[in-house]
Amino acid sequence: MLGDIARRLVPVQVRRIMGFDAKGMYSLVLWVTRRRHGVPPGGTALPYAREQSSPLLIFLFVLVVETVVFDLLLRGIGAPEWLRLPVLAVDLYSIAAVIAIAAGCVTRPHVVTPDELRVRYSAFFDLRVPRDLVTSARLSVDHNESGMVRLHDTHLSVAVGSRTNIVVELAGPVTVTLPLGRRAEATRIRFFTDTPAAALAALTRHDESQSLR
Repeated sequence: MLGDIARRLVPVQVRRIMGFDAKGMYSLVLWVTRRRHGVPPGGTALPYAREQSSPLLIFLFVLVVETVVFDLLLRGIGAPEWLRLPVLAVDLYSIAAVIAIAAGCVTRPHVVTPDELRVRYSAFFDLRVPRDLVTSARLSVDHNESGMVRLHDTHLSVAVGSRTNIVVELAGPVTVTLPLGRRAEATRIRFFTDTPAAALAALTRHDESQSLR
């Protein structure tokens, strides 16, 4: 009852953002305890965090320096607590959010199992593709992707640092829920992984095992 009321009153974009925060905090817990989310026994995890670790660390360093400098500045000009503390809280939240994004990228890798291909990006995106829809997978490096998760026509791209390196063709459309809730269908998926050879090996291995059933 209350859930139905909330869904009617709260826009889907706001609900999605709240969900990102919750998943991000949980990712921090997984990161600290050295666990991963959604990697079952026998599944092949395909990490993608390595390529973006340096940019995130630089961004995090800038945020920390900005937080310290701005707080010292507000103290120096005698800003009242009712102004300084909310600004400090927002800055600290921004730092926590960046760390949570990094944790999500580490603890939520892409996954290949005999039943599905799971393509993810931190807490923001999670697509599960049944294996019987996957017709082929190949290496194809693209350095000019625009955006983190982008759907153009029926071609989905999940990029890291504007890069993808694996292309998966599907026998039919799969429903995609984009980060802010819009739904569409995709028949081709491009994504990035730090271990493209392992991705192709896992997809090929599972395809061969299915053909022998």
